[in-house]
Amino acid sequence: MELVLQQHPLTLTEHGFLINHADWNETIAQTLAEQAKIELQAAHWELIWFIRKYYFTYQHLPNTRVFTKAVAKQLGEEKGNSIYLQRLFPSSPLKLICKIAGLPKPPNCL
Repeated sequence: MELVLQQHPLTLTEHGFLINHADWNETIAQTLAEQAKIELQAAHWELIWFIRKYYFTYQHLPNTRVFTKAVAKQLGEEKGNSIYLQRLFPSSPLKLICKIAGLPKPPNCL
């Protein structure tokens, strides 16, 4: 797949994840969020920046349970729970957050 943004083609996986995370920027995040019918607000960006920091610190992505616990520890229990995450990123929060953040598809996500 390919996404053309500002006349710059970006290669995506068959599931819409960026192949090269170095291509990512906030404009690309906005476009990927729009494709998922998500209007990014401050709460969304907080989780996007959180997962990017996690990925570049640990060089891997967590599974959903580990992600939720890490969010709770870092950002507070009110944000580190499935209800909050589902409200911001419906259906599959970790998968959508990673996609919008320009990261690979997380483990155990269909």
